[in-house]
Amino acid sequence: MSNAATPDNCANCETPLSGHFCSNCGQEAVLHAASTREFLHEFVGHYVALEGKLWGSLKRLIFQPGELTNEYIRGRRVRYVQPLRMYLTFSVLFFALLKLTGGASGDVEAKVDGHTTAAKVVAPARVLADTVAKGQTKIDKAAGPEAEQSRSAAREAVGDMMSEMAAEDAKSEIRAAKAMEHDSAKEDGVDQNINEQYIDGKLADWPLLRRQWHALNQLPPDEQAKVFKNGMSHYAPYAIFCMMPVFALLLKVLYLGSGRRFGEHMLFALHTNAFAFLMFSVILLAHFGLAQFALWCWLIAYLPWAMRRVYHSSRLGTFVRWSVLMLFYMIGLLFAVLISGGMGILSVGH
Repeated sequence: MSNAATPDNCANCETPLSGHFCSNCGQEAVLHAASTREFLHEFVGHYVALEGKLWGSLKRLIFQPGELTNEYIRGRRVRYVQPLRMYLTFSVLFFALLKLTGGASGDVEAKVDGHTTAAKVVAPARVLADTVAKGQTKIDKAAGPEAEQSRSAAREAVGDMMSEMAAEDAKSEIRAAKAMEHDSAKEDGVDQNINEQYIDGKLADWPLLRRQWHALNQLPPDEQAKVFKNGMSHYAPYAIFCMMPVFALLLKVLYLGSGRRFGEHMLFALHTNAFAFLMFSVILLAHFGLAQFALWCWLIAYLPWAMRRVYHSSRLGTFVRWSVLMLFYMIGLLFAVLISGGMGILSVGH
């Protein structure tokens, strides 16, 4: 079978060809028909092979904090996986594993037990009655049979009277507890109505969101919690991705005067967060306490180590900047996750 003739111009950009690759866009001069074998060869050659992009990128990403960012800044880019592709791959992997391995939470219920309360109140009364009875033992020994019978009858009457008083006190306590619960529920209902009216007024200019909010209020509490959970599961990846520029902006502020451009901070954010998603994925799959502990330690130590290697700051300066970065980024991340959970309201009724 003869080889295909080399065309005069590139099929991609029409640049005249002088070799096996286009000098303008880099595309191959001779194109073969797309086949499964070609796709597998390209995948194995570029990603799975030991000298491929994936292993070289993972080696520096995992074991050499910040080195992959430095390599990219130095201009050595074609030999590594692109930062955005790496971030998206590991983030999708993490959220997929999180959805598959997510656990369920249990519910805790509390209630007032009337019999238990009554028993707790009656018991001291019976103890007191027995104490009084014992105190009368010496007198009963000195008295005759009739006096002893009268003393015994009086003792039983006192005991019955105190038991009745204790039972009445227990009933009163139960009634007071129920009244307090009723008043609390009533106050909660009033507060809830006030909150609903306030939110309803804020959503006056958003008719669709207002309609979804009313639909949410019609659902039982467990269904409402499910709506927010589903919203968080669906929108959290997008919200966290939108936090990447915030992460880079915080680095820009913390390293003012370093001469670093915003794009370099963004590159560092993509690499470090890709590593974090990879570690979280491994932690989800690791079922050994010691392995999880080691992974958490490496995850915590990774970012300040990478910051020191990329930004060349002192240990103290790196630690201070890392602390401030984590504080503000965690606050922003919390708001992003809460907003993503609130976005679940849009799915009500669909």
